[in-house]
Amino acid sequence: MTSNTAPIKWAQRTDSLYITIAIPDVKDETIDLTDTELHFKGTSEGKLYEVSIKFYESIDSSNPESTYKVLPRSVQMHVIKAKKEEDDGDDETFWPRLLADKTLEKNQVKIDWDRYVDEDEEDEAGGFDTSALDGGMGMGGGMPPGMGGMGGMGGMPGMEGMDMEALMKQMGQMGGGAGGMPGMPGMGDDFGGDDGEADSDDDDEDDLPELEE
Repeated sequence: MTSNTAPIKWAQRTDSLYITIAIPDVKDETIDLTDTELHFKGTSEGKLYEVSIKFYESIDSSNPESTYKVLPRSVQMHVIKAKKEEDDGDDETFWPRLLADKTLEKNQVKIDWDRYVDEDEEDEAGGFDTSALDGGMGMGGGMPPGMGGMGGMGGMPGMEGMDMEALMKQMGQMGGGAGGMPGMPGMGDDFGGDDGEADSDDDDEDDLPELEE
């Protein structure tokens, strides 16, 4: 299958990039993000698309906030820039472009004007709205689908996942009924005490002579 170059939109803040691969209904996607490059491959509407780019500067591919999500109309990514100490003490700056290759940038990359802000307006505009990426995958592989709920644990408070019948049987084998339960000595098959000692104490009290006035 002949591959096509996927169109890219991007915007930035001093600490991160927001990249959109603008093709709909992506399936069978593979995304490989390194500290310097992004490689994407996926199918859309029966066509194979690829992206292979080198960033203008380094990013932090291992940062847990570097995530992506396949949405109905695009693949969206939030990528954290690598921190870099500058001579003037500034460790984060705006990039003049997304790619190291200026020619490739002109042919393949467009500004995402919906998310774009000027550098001097960033404090007022704030960071990216990443709510669309909730539940997305980490760039390094992320959490496999289906791990989110850990079914069967029931959240622990109700202990729904435990076999209560088996637990009761196990307790019943800890010394034969209530008489073997820790902290409850003296509770045999009946509540009369050991060998009727409690009853004999009552009988002794009945035999005491009455005091004369």
